[in-house]
Amino acid sequence: MDAGDEGGPSIRTPGPALRYRRVLLKLSGEALMGQSAYGIDHGVLHSLAAQIREVSALGLELALVIGGGNIFRGVRAATEGTDRATGDYMGMLATVINALALQDALERQGLATRVMSAIEIRQIAEQYIRRRAMRHLEKGRVVIFAAGTGNPFFSTDTAASLRAAEIGAEVILKATKVDGVYDADPKLNPQANRFSELTYKEFLRQGLKVMDATAVTLCMENFLPIMVFNMTIEGNIRRAVSGETIGTLVH
Repeated sequence: MDAGDEGGPSIRTPGPALRYRRVLLKLSGEALMGQSAYGIDHGVLHSLAAQIREVSALGLELALVIGGGNIFRGVRAATEGTDRATGDYMGMLATVINALALQDALERQGLATRVMSAIEIRQIAEQYIRRRAMRHLEKGRVVIFAAGTGNPFFSTDTAASLRAAEIGAEVILKATKVDGVYDADPKLNPQANRFSELTYKEFLRQGLKVMDATAVTLCMENFLPIMVFNMTIEGNIRRAVSGETIGTLVH
C-alpha cells in the first residue's frame, strides 16, 4: 500500500451541487477516437480530463471503466479467425493502454489517480483489490479500472456494473456519443424516439443495445441506476452528477 494511504480523513464531503457522492463513469474506447477512425484523439482526451477535474473539485468520488474498442475488439477478432478468449484478452490489454492515456491526461490536470487492473501488470498498474480501491476514492483519487473483469466473454459494460456494485457507487454514468437510449438507431432512423427513462425490465425486453443484458441484469439485481448521456457535449458530466435531467435513466 502506498505511503499516505493510512490516516487522514476517510470520507470526502460532496459539495452542495452534487446529487451523488460516489459514481462510476463508463467510457467506451470508441469515445476516445473523436472523428478519427482509430486510436486516441488527444483533444477529446483533454476535454474529458478537464470535465473530470471539474466534478472532482466538487468533492465527487469518481471511478472509471474504459473500453478498448478504439484499439482492439475481441468479438470482431473472433469472427475473423482469432480464438475468442485470446481476442478478449487482447482487448483487455487495449483497455490498459486507454487507462494509461487517461491517467496521464488527468494528472496533467493536477488530479491524483490510480490505475487498477484486473490482470496483473505490476510495473504499470495496481492489481485490483476492492478495499484498496475504496480507500483511494475516499482519499480523493480518481480510480481507473482497466482490463475489464479479467475474464474473457465479459464486456467492459459488465465490468462497469460489477465494479460499481463492489465499490458502492450510487449510479453508473454511461457516456456515449448519443444523447440517450433510442428505440432505433438515430443515425439510421431519423424518426427514432428517445426514452427519458426506462425500467431495467423494459430495457431487457426491448433488446436495446446501449449496454449488454448481463450488465443491465447485474445493475437490476443490485438496484444500481444507469444514466446514459452524450459525453461530447461540454459540461454534461457535471450536469449528470448534479442531478440534471439529461439523457436516459434506466432504473
